[in-house]
Amino acid sequence: MITITILRKLALSLPESEEAPHFERTSFRVKKKIFATYDAKLKRAALKLSESDQDVFSRMSKGSIYPIGNKWGRQGWTYAELKTVNKQLFTDALLTSYCEVAPKKLADQVREQMGDQD
Repeated sequence: MITITILRKLALSLPESEEAPHFERTSFRVKKKIFATYDAKLKRAALKLSESDQDVFSRMSKGSIYPIGNKWGRQGWTYAELKTVNKQLFTDALLTSYCEVAPKKLADQVREQMGDQD
């Protein structure tokens, strides 16, 4: 299970990321762009992915990661059920989400670090 403490630690470890309120949710941003939100009531995160990444993570997660069922989902916004999602898969999805919205220079730093872990 991914807790808000784990999500916060992962998200805020990324270059220039910040935490800020977003309506009734907590958001994580880079350069004022949201790459993830957390819904405490539902224990669910929303991540911004490309359409192809959304498809890949959805297929790999066995139902724990899936497109939001409206126009936001068609724009790449994707739910991650934090009670059931695999931690490594979620971490990869969060990093991918960050890279989707971050400026190229910051995204390249994260991609380089991800490559170093393989």
